[in-house]
Amino acid sequence: MKPARPAKPARNQPKPAEPCAIVIFGAGGDLTERLLLPSLYNLERLGLLPKQLAIIGVAVADRTTASWIKETDEFFKQMIKSPDSEFQAKRIDPKIWGRIKKTMSYFRGDISVPETFKSLGETIDAFDKKYKLSGNVLFYLALPEKLFAPTVDNLGKAGLLKQQEPKFWRRVVIEKPFGHDVPSAKALNADILKSLDETQIYRIDHFVGKETVQNIFALRFGNGMFEPLWNREFIDHVQITVSETVGVEGRGSFYEATGALRDMVPNHLFQLVAMTAMDPPKSFHAQDVQAAKAKVIAAVKPVPPEDAVRGQYTAGRIGRKKIKSYRDSPDVSKTSVTETYAAVKLNIDNDRWRGVPFYLRTGKCMTNRSTEIALRFKDTVPFPLPRTDEGAAAANWMVLQIQPNEGIEISFFAKLPGTRMVLAPVTMNFSYQDFFQQAPEVGYETLLYDALTGDAMLFSRAEQIEAAWAAVENIVDAWGKQTKAIPFYAAGSAGPDEAEALLARDGRHWRPLVGDV
Repeated sequence: MKPARPAKPARNQPKPAEPCAIVIFGAGGDLTERLLLPSLYNLERLGLLPKQLAIIGVAVADRTTASWIKETDEFFKQMIKSPDSEFQAKRIDPKIWGRIKKTMSYFRGDISVPETFKSLGETIDAFDKKYKLSGNVLFYLALPEKLFAPTVDNLGKAGLLKQQEPKFWRRVVIEKPFGHDVPSAKALNADILKSLDETQIYRIDHFVGKETVQNIFALRFGNGMFEPLWNREFIDHVQITVSETVGVEGRGSFYEATGALRDMVPNHLFQLVAMTAMDPPKSFHAQDVQAAKAKVIAAVKPVPPEDAVRGQYTAGRIGRKKIKSYRDSPDVSKTSVTETYAAVKLNIDNDRWRGVPFYLRTGKCMTNRSTEIALRFKDTVPFPLPRTDEGAAAANWMVLQIQPNEGIEISFFAKLPGTRMVLAPVTMNFSYQDFFQQAPEVGYETLLYDALTGDAMLFSRAEQIEAAWAAVENIVDAWGKQTKAIPFYAAGSAGPDEAEALLARDGRHWRPLVGDV
């Protein structure tokens, strides 16, 4: 499909954020270099960063401001050359990047030492006076999970989290994983709430920063043709897929302690479930949207172990690339039973979705890289008409494609040309890149801007996190106790056979993986 005319620009262009300091803990880490600084570059290109800004990078490494900027310069050059990079810019505009670099400052400090935070507070105050930042500070914790609570505690003890709204604000962005089970999630929430008010906490999941995920709101609540059908009367089941072609990529020690379930399901995939299954919120104010998401996740019934499948990839081939088995990765046990693939069947116990299964799957080293939400509509027609052999399985789908190509696909039946009435499946595609001029982004831009402007709509509340962990607690416990052989799947395949059997017992099948290699 092509637009009849170019899309008009939005009437209400967003305004730049208020003056503030952005303090990034973990300044030399992969997350900062690969995602946060490119996102800030893109926000500056869009004119959404404040003119009065200080970016303070905090880490223990022996760097200077000049060396930190130089490292980032080199990393940016590598990213724009790499086809696998999230940074989609083809070149770095020296004027835009120059404006960012002028705001950057490196602060060397050990965050396990309380005195570090006293000195950091003095540095923030100095920049506040120099750049007239109005006392506003966004703290970004690009750190390992075990450092979240101690860092927030030290910030609180140093008085750096005190705010006087509407005069000035202090906010904290916390990355996933937010806990690794129900007790740890509750403990982490309890610990950080000793120093912060819930309104100051921004639990981030970059999946919801994708345009197509946000477009679920527009699709459902902005179109009268879809929302009336978005329920158990018309939808047979929902499939949510997050497949990756990459392996553990040198993160063997992390993955051995985490696995695919903990790494992806209670956070990324549950965010997609919430956006898809939530009831219409009372309004689009942040609190009402967050409440609607939390309500639907709370309605997910605890998943019994028999409704979950795990798998681990063995050697194989993806495209022309040979892939070693997971067990041959560095820092991975030769007898590991850690899953690199997880599939789960969810049931939501509410009036909208009761009886409609949600099938979730995610895995490393799979056939294709793809993230999609697929809704299969019930095949209810007044009387059957002849169909081609592939028709029954290929039609009655609405697919929200999140990556690599953002768009929406609808499959339905049409008559084959000829003298006989025979139906065949056809597809209509809406592609974002065909209709809109999308600015390059890495997926964090919207969320960073929202955190800077105090819009928490796309972030998670404490009860939402805890309810997601509670839903998968039975699986976490069961898999943690299992020492027997784990099901295998070859790298480059769609997953273990047991995953197909999970749907087959309900008379259903997984959709073929579609994406890019």
